[in-house]
Amino acid sequence: MGKIRGITKEVLLLLAALFFLSPIYIIIVNSFKDRRELYENALALPGKFSFQYYLEAMEKMNFLTALGNSLYITIFSVVIIVVLSSMTAWMLARTDNKLSKIIFMTFIATMLIPFQTLMMPLMQLMSTITNTLHIPMFNTREGLIFMHVGFSSSISVFLYHGFIKSIPITLEEAATIDGASKFGVFWKIIFPMLKPITVTVMILNVINIWNDYLLPSLTLTDKGLRTIPLSTFYFFGEFTIKWNLAMAGLMLTIIPVVIFYVLAQKHIIKGIGEGAVK
Repeated sequence: MGKIRGITKEVLLLLAALFFLSPIYIIIVNSFKDRRELYENALALPGKFSFQYYLEAMEKMNFLTALGNSLYITIFSVVIIVVLSSMTAWMLARTDNKLSKIIFMTFIATMLIPFQTLMMPLMQLMSTITNTLHIPMFNTREGLIFMHVGFSSSISVFLYHGFIKSIPITLEEAATIDGASKFGVFWKIIFPMLKPITVTVMILNVINIWNDYLLPSLTLTDKGLRTIPLSTFYFFGEFTIKWNLAMAGLMLTIIPVVIFYVLAQKHIIKGIGEGAVK
């Protein structure tokens, strides 16, 4: 009976894996087809494997420029999020008063608010900042980075806060007795111990920022500033959709973040568990 149950479980897991991987299969096989092959049978293998459509998609997307923009925005956003969120979480975790608890609960509450509900107020606020303080928030990569940092800080602070609570405060007290400053205690004692949760925060934010379409579409209008997700929209016209090129473009979008995830995946479960439970 136990053997039958085990086999049934494995079959169900295999079917679930095939179900979730089927969209990836469809994207891959159709990225090598011409439009005729694609419309005849979207599930069949292509007649021949040629990178012609990848090269054409790269040219249409202005891929290298879009890749540079995505890398710039993602890297700087993630670095700033890691630095600010870890420091904020440390101060909130080590400050035991009502104000710190209120601030932390405010971070938690903002995690429950969908971006779509804040979309229009955010655009109005950014427009006000641009007009009154003359700080360009629209059509600049730095403005988009500023917004990404704001929207991604809540979950990052939450994960760091839980992890820091598991670190004995005696380590910080010993460093302080030895003459270390607050700044020194954090960067020399605390931050190196945050490596597992830092990797997790990086993975989550890289995936979120790299794949984001809505926020860049609201703030970037210059073609030279488009990110990769924005560039793939080129293939979805008003009257026609170039599906084979779109599939190739989507694969070019997916590959970098998949490589990053594969290289760092072993840390994500450990980091989330330690950050959210402890």
